[in-house]
Amino acid sequence: MKKIAIFSSVLVASALTQMGCSKNTALSTQPSGCENQPSIGSRTVPILEQGGCRFRDLNSNGTLDTYEDWRLPVQNRAADLVQRMSLEEKAGLLLHANAYNNTEFPLPATGYNTQQVGGAIQIQHVRYFVSRLALPPAELAAANNELQAIAEKTRLGIPLVISSDARHHFQETAGASVKAAGFTQFPEPLGFAALNATESTLAFADVVRQEYRAVGITQSLAPQADLATEPRWPRINGTFGDQADIAQAMVGAYVDGVQNGRFGLGADSVAAVVKHWVGYGAAKDGLDAHNYYGRFAALTTAQLDNHIKPFLTAFANNVAGVMPAYSIFEGLEVAGEAVPAVAAGYSKPLLDLLPQHQFEGVVLSDWAITNDCEDICKHGFPEGQRPTFEGISTAWGVEDLSAPERFALALEAGIDQFGGVNDAGDLLAAVNQGLVDEARLDRSATKVIQQTMSLGLFENPFVDETAAVQTVGLQASKKLAGQLQAQSSVVLQNNAELLPLNTADGVKLFVVGEIQAEVFEKAGFRLVSNVADANVVLAKLNAPYETLYPNYFFGSVQHDGSLAFDEESLAVLRELPLGISVITSIYLDRPAILTPLLPLSTSVIANFGLSDESLVALLLGQEKAAGRLPFELPRSMQAVERQASDTPSDSESPLFEVGFSLPY
Repeated sequence: MKKIAIFSSVLVASALTQMGCSKNTALSTQPSGCENQPSIGSRTVPILEQGGCRFRDLNSNGTLDTYEDWRLPVQNRAADLVQRMSLEEKAGLLLHANAYNNTEFPLPATGYNTQQVGGAIQIQHVRYFVSRLALPPAELAAANNELQAIAEKTRLGIPLVISSDARHHFQETAGASVKAAGFTQFPEPLGFAALNATESTLAFADVVRQEYRAVGITQSLAPQADLATEPRWPRINGTFGDQADIAQAMVGAYVDGVQNGRFGLGADSVAAVVKHWVGYGAAKDGLDAHNYYGRFAALTTAQLDNHIKPFLTAFANNVAGVMPAYSIFEGLEVAGEAVPAVAAGYSKPLLDLLPQHQFEGVVLSDWAITNDCEDICKHGFPEGQRPTFEGISTAWGVEDLSAPERFALALEAGIDQFGGVNDAGDLLAAVNQGLVDEARLDRSATKVIQQTMSLGLFENPFVDETAAVQTVGLQASKKLAGQLQAQSSVVLQNNAELLPLNTADGVKLFVVGEIQAEVFEKAGFRLVSNVADANVVLAKLNAPYETLYPNYFFGSVQHDGSLAFDEESLAVLRELPLGISVITSIYLDRPAILTPLLPLSTSVIANFGLSDESLVALLLGQEKAAGRLPFELPRSMQAVERQASDTPSDSESPLFEVGFSLPY
């Protein structure tokens, strides 16, 4: 199928309809021939044949209706479908729900809770779900097919779009990323910023696209275009660093790769959702806006354009969706007017900037912005009680409104879909109370349907469960990922030119931290359990963090607080024998303060997700560390506390400047 761009209204006859068409080209109402016959996949709905072409009879009425005819432009098809839908069905399209697992968090699941998710599909008419299910490829494909089979049996047969947070990296954090579970494991986005090579990011995103489509995931809740200007912020690892030019290039390459081109969505695309519009990385005091205590961002008007810049390539490449930030932006002005003290999803001045920057796709709110913020939301769980998802809300600045009023206000601001909502009751109440009219729902429902149709899901929502195993985690993909893990690393110190090592010299290695012993032994290292027997020490460290708010759910899982090592964590290095060579490999999910670590190490390698195989390749010089720091490394916490949260790499006398690397 030819790729098509997503546009905000099917009522505008001059909309761009196919790749290469002029915006002034009128929509065709005549179907083309069968030369572009797509694959047709069905479990229960009949297949129609007409003029040698095959179609799914989604409403099982024996007639080829306009919305079922893949030969027609999606604008025509979507308009036909929306006018057939009830108010309740249209409201369901405006929800992007949670596909709940069949176990309670954090227990490992074996599938979805099909009774709960099935109810959302059949009763609430939901068609978009985020999956956080971590299963081997064939099992995940089967679980997604099971949900599509439920949707296929509904009145109009509208298929599902199943989305996911990032699954192709190392860090797993609830609400931000999912365990790899068989997907190819690449460095974090910070690693791609360190490499600053668009061809590498494009290749990575193409693997994401192929692996997601193989298991039935058709929307990526990425890329994260936020600038990592506040070094204490716990979501830095998902960004492309704090340099707007680099982030802009990487964001554009990701959208190009995951959507399979720059001209919108096609039947082989995964719809990208660029996030978080705009300035989320300028978190006040580094506290994350998932949480009531972190709801404010310190974005100034002077820095607004710099934080917008990374989004521009996504918009130029026809990204399918955008997700507004949670944050309240205190003191920010747009076009000389103060932005209201509400979360970005309710901020009309901020969302009005999107069409001004040529974005016309789906605006998807971040999760739980319409939920009531009550005691747990504001004060956390009682002491001694394990935090759960109960009570979560991000309705910052509108806590005193009713839920229907929140839906109406967000729609007025420009939201099309509501993340984390499984029940349409409050949205329908907003219509029934006269807070929003049905025509407003029609506009968003039309955009959402166009997106689903553009992905080819109306023709075939099912995937081959056996073929998933042949696509996910291929050796060629793993080889590429391993190379990029190593190449994105940054050598910060290499005294006496210790690196690369030569195992022929008889390296007796003592390890601080966890390794896969067989990987090192296979490479010729002799592992010793007593440091007195070693001639080289390898220390595997992670960037330090604190858990400042353990009684809040997200506060209990995020890496907050100080970037400095405490004495206890450095004690093992201080106790090593004098004169022994020490190689420190440190995973940087935030810009750690390495000031006390340098004198304790002979060589220091910063990484952004590094397997033991890739680490060995680096140590032996089989791969070269080609990365440059995607942010500065501050000298002290005092310097961090004095810097501006919205300004890149501005601490006093940094230990390592942004872009630093030693040749290796």
